[in-house]
Amino acid sequence: MTAMFRIIRTLPLLPFLQKEKESLAVGGQAVMEGVMMRNGDNLSIAVRQPQGGIVVRNRPWFCLTKSPFFKRPYVRGFPLLLETMINGIKALNISAELAVEAEGEELKPWQLFITLAVALIFAVGLFVVVPHLLTILLSFLNISGGVEGFSFHLWDGLIKFGIFLLYIYIISRVPEIRRVFQYHGAEHKAISAYERGIAPVTVEAASIQSRLHPRCGTTFLLFVLSIAILMHVLLVPLLLFFWSPTGPVQKHAVVLGLKLLLMLPISALAYEAIRVAARMGDSILGKMMRAPGLLLQTMTTREPDYKQLEVALVSLNEALKAGSEFEAAPVNTPFYTVLPEGKPESKPAAAE
Repeated sequence: MTAMFRIIRTLPLLPFLQKEKESLAVGGQAVMEGVMMRNGDNLSIAVRQPQGGIVVRNRPWFCLTKSPFFKRPYVRGFPLLLETMINGIKALNISAELAVEAEGEELKPWQLFITLAVALIFAVGLFVVVPHLLTILLSFLNISGGVEGFSFHLWDGLIKFGIFLLYIYIISRVPEIRRVFQYHGAEHKAISAYERGIAPVTVEAASIQSRLHPRCGTTFLLFVLSIAILMHVLLVPLLLFFWSPTGPVQKHAVVLGLKLLLMLPISALAYEAIRVAARMGDSILGKMMRAPGLLLQTMTTREPDYKQLEVALVSLNEALKAGSEFEAAPVNTPFYTVLPEGKPESKPAAAE
């Protein structure tokens, strides 16, 4: 139970720290005092322990999208979001135990379910229910129109954005979370060095890379919020035009229920949008689509120090070993220890 409460404390960070794996690229996530990297069906979690050593746990990637149906465009978005959250929670659990050198166990299925439920309830409450209630207050003050009108949902969207930015600002002031944001920056720098084809990938090569990355989960959330505003403004008044409960409580309950159901197509569209933006490269439109997310990452990442970059490279090294890319992109790492199911295995630093 102790491990579960540790990761529940860090759940507010999860959506901002994750990065998807696209094509042959490596995805990743900042964790407690470390970095998780994903390559294909494998993930590696590297953590700096209090005594200074680096330890790694390698795990298979939990997949919800093995069926060809769930891999289809405009279908895969929501399953991939859940899949990434489940793997992220597991990674946070492992890192929380390793960071304090505790003998922890992986989350049991019921613990994972509770933790995922807490994360979803938190997100729904903060970014769906609270903005809706505040907009009702604006309606009473005659600032916005009624729930049947476009202005109500436009105000609702603006409040969502305001809460989103305020939330990031508040959590970024917490010292422990600032360290996680540093590891977030280290993860981006290590992946950028690898994606640029630098061989070998070293701390020095990673340090000069940008701490911002276009595939970061922060960018994905911005797409989600933007598409949600557009769909709510257009679809909710349309529904209430054709059918509307008579009582105000029932009417607002129906609207909240519809907004929750719309999360499926919204997440699907946001996922496809972020892939389109990444494929556009350095074109003007591509830069315009990525710019807001990159700007927001200036709040969710911090410049890492040398030791944090070392941890990111260790995680990258172990993740790449699971695929054929390792031979083409060696990584120079310090000494570290792999902690598999059985006996720990020590790894010396890579030759310079």
